[in-house]
Amino acid sequence: MSTLSRSKLGGIGRWLPGLIISGIAIWLLIRTSNWQDVIETIAVMELEWLIPAVICFLTSMILRTQSWKILLQNKVPFGRVFFTLNEGYLLNNVLPFRLGELGRAFLLSQTSELSGFFVLSTIIIERTYDLAIASTLLLATIPLVLGIESSQTIAMVVLILVTLGLLAMFLLARYREVVNSKLEKFGLSRPIFREKILPRINSILSGFEVMTRIDQFIYSIFFMILSWFFGALILYFLAESFGVDVQPWWIGFVLGVVSLGIALPSAPAGLGVYEVAMVGGFSLLGVPTAQALAIAVVAHLINITITGFFGMYGLFRDGETISNIYQQLKNVRYLRSG
Repeated sequence: MSTLSRSKLGGIGRWLPGLIISGIAIWLLIRTSNWQDVIETIAVMELEWLIPAVICFLTSMILRTQSWKILLQNKVPFGRVFFTLNEGYLLNNVLPFRLGELGRAFLLSQTSELSGFFVLSTIIIERTYDLAIASTLLLATIPLVLGIESSQTIAMVVLILVTLGLLAMFLLARYREVVNSKLEKFGLSRPIFREKILPRINSILSGFEVMTRIDQFIYSIFFMILSWFFGALILYFLAESFGVDVQPWWIGFVLGVVSLGIALPSAPAGLGVYEVAMVGGFSLLGVPTAQALAIAVVAHLINITITGFFGMYGLFRDGETISNIYQQLKNVRYLRSG
């Protein structure tokens, strides 16, 4: 078999897990949903709730932008951060493996003086925030779903554990010089590690510096939590638009389920997986499948449409194309593996 053929098969192989999972999710939706009911539900949607949902989405993105800008130590203008964030989401919606995260690091390093590994470290922190918030929401609301009376105690324990996890990240950032010193000693007899790997590790650790500045650390978390709050309002307004009488904690549970669900490998944009996760979450709360799927479809469309619009504009302004970025990111991946 030629090298080119192996390369093509390898590329297809990397796509397959996500495509299979999305395929299974779509098959489940087809088998378990009455699409005529879904279409009829969307047709009678109360559109006056759509405008506040869109406004909340934009507000959520602005707040997330501010959080990331703080993690970038305010070294990049707000507008540049906003468009790069949307470009990353656009790339996630059309490329596999969540390459939008690497795409963000690549694009921002091309349009600023920051290194790609420094930017990547801030994205790691941002995603850690997301994981902590999603886990907290899910674990805090599961007892309510199951009807456990001690839910408040369990929620408090979860919050303490998450806080301890964030504290561990802070300590790693605080004593990064000690870590660097040990790594440098390790690399004395390993020239490849010292010359190729250590500088990248140092760049990543330098990105954690923001966590040693208590004010910026707190502000970045604060804006991220606010972003999630407006994200919750999106689902609340959409649920109301379809006549679903939701309790506030329902939204927290569904957000937790969806956020952890889409962490699974999937086709670009989390196609199928996003919808199954949201339908599953709402179904556990007694919401009919047709209404749950209608909420999921509209929420997903809002996300893809708005981030796609700003992402395409950002790429046009940067003189970039999706195919060119994909090729650049593939080269990075191949260099790492070879």
